[in-house]
Amino acid sequence: MPSIRILIADDHTLLRNALTELLHMEKDFQVVAVAGDASEAVRRAAEHQPDVVLLDIQMPGNDHPPTTLQRFRRVAPATQVLVLTMYDDARLAKELLPLGIRGYLHKSVTAGALASAVREASSPASTVTLSLSPEMLSEAPAKGPLSPREVQVIELAARGLSNYQIARKLDITEGTVKRHMRNIFDKLGAQSRVEAANIAVASGLIASPIVVPRARRAVTS
Repeated sequence: MPSIRILIADDHTLLRNALTELLHMEKDFQVVAVAGDASEAVRRAAEHQPDVVLLDIQMPGNDHPPTTLQRFRRVAPATQVLVLTMYDDARLAKELLPLGIRGYLHKSVTAGALASAVREASSPASTVTLSLSPEMLSEAPAKGPLSPREVQVIELAARGLSNYQIARKLDITEGTVKRHMRNIFDKLGAQSRVEAANIAVASGLIASPIVVPRARRAVTS
């Protein structure tokens, strides 16, 4: 029985090693290459033509996942892509599905579920595996056109915080902040952070970050 040839693309060395060991335990799996950033992943895919790529959304160089997927399609058209990420975003999953991904998996999936998804991806069937965290499935309804996380991001951006500062504040990656900002721009029809913040304030999505000081009462002698 031919082995399923796999490329692991993730910037965390420990996770790459753990995934490699885990997948090698399956008799029909062969990890043919690993990569630590998006550009290296595309190069490795072109070189090895794997059956399946396990792609981390948050890795360096993958700020725009649809572009990365298109690059994979050009260099390795027969390779199937499974997104494996800690990033919970139903909107991103829906954006990537039309581009041909064979799965969107949260990193909390079990070893058995991951192995099953890899086998499913390598099969000629057109099924897609989705495995999302309970937090995303139970996420509160969006406030207006923005998700709760997007509201947090634009609130902080309106206060003048950089992407790096927002990432530190919310304990997410800077790449994740950039994706949230792109979503916010798209949803609000904005071209800049300032315009997005102004629209969000005018629409009542966030409070104005500007606090007007109260006038002091005159002191009479």
